[in-house]
Amino acid sequence: MAQAPIVEIETVSFHADPYPTLATMRSETPICFVPQFGATLFTKRNAIFEQEKRTETFSSYQPGGLMSVLMGENMMRKDGDAHAAERRATFPALSPRTVRTHWLYEFRKHTEEVLETLAFRGAFDLVADYAMPVSGHALRVITGLRNVDWREIDRVSQGMIDGIANYGGDPDIEARCLSCTAMIDARIQERLQEVGGRPDLSLLSVQMEAGLPMESVRANIKLAISGGQNEPRDAIAGTAWALLTHPEQLALIKSGKASWRDAFEEYARWISPIGMSPRRVARPDTVYGIDFEPDSRVFFMFGSGNRDEEVFEVPEKFDITRDTSSSLAFGAGPHFCAGAAASRSLVADVALPMLFRRFPGLRIAGEVNFSGWAFRGPAEVHVTWSPGDVETG
Repeated sequence: MAQAPIVEIETVSFHADPYPTLATMRSETPICFVPQFGATLFTKRNAIFEQEKRTETFSSYQPGGLMSVLMGENMMRKDGDAHAAERRATFPALSPRTVRTHWLYEFRKHTEEVLETLAFRGAFDLVADYAMPVSGHALRVITGLRNVDWREIDRVSQGMIDGIANYGGDPDIEARCLSCTAMIDARIQERLQEVGGRPDLSLLSVQMEAGLPMESVRANIKLAISGGQNEPRDAIAGTAWALLTHPEQLALIKSGKASWRDAFEEYARWISPIGMSPRRVARPDTVYGIDFEPDSRVFFMFGSGNRDEEVFEVPEKFDITRDTSSSLAFGAGPHFCAGAAASRSLVADVALPMLFRRFPGLRIAGEVNFSGWAFRGPAEVHVTWSPGDVETG
């Protein structure tokens, strides 16, 4: 039997910056077993793109996985007909048409309210003061949990993200995650009667109208909050930081030679907010000469695939003019992110253009540190401007 080569990593440095280690893996051991994760990692873009579709071997169904145990079995942890049925049930809330005709107005309204609170301040943190509330407000309306404050949305999202990335088994992280999921269940319960009597396009309502069992409704709302808060939050703050630290790229947008969507798509490739997707081996198989045994764990490393030198020229460079059509930022295959249209609209159609229009003289004020490998983003992005830099009206 051909076993995947073993690669030991130092988890602290990998969490701080996984890209150097991933580059070495791509070059020397593109499929390797990492004991610290108890998983075999796929690091090359084309291999990930091909194998993610082979759900008969690399299954999303993981009854013992962290996400299933802590958050319930959502559609991301189902394959085949079960996955397709729940994806169809959620589509009316997340379709490009619904985003364009229904949610876009809500996104703009709430983002304008957030900007109003910042207009008379000399400085703020793009993460905590802008991206967090913008993303949180969007999730309140999309999920139907209008009874939850945006701060709670962000808190429970982070709690769940930490929980499902808790491969070290820290009991405190697990306890916080379970507390967050219990809070979401309680808020869903509070909304059931009102939403049931007045159906709308929220995720809670469309799933109930489709007749999904409540355990699926709850699990899918938790899924939407976990990924739907941290990914746009980190992408809003991260893309703004990238443009401010690469003024020649921002100039391309201002001159009309590139778009805010180009910037978002390139940032999501360059520093993937969601850098990994786990799978369970469902049957014995041999892939690229490596034998896989049932119930072993596989990580498809999206963040690594998005830096694959064989697919992207100078992949470590932030270049908003590049072709990002091969990016794995939203996954691939049947589990392509269901909320992609909402995320793209919120970040590229609303949050970025409205921010830079309101604060044309925005500039970075201090060091910015990124962390994470399964989920990656900046902790803080402090910015400032001069009073005359604020555009009103």
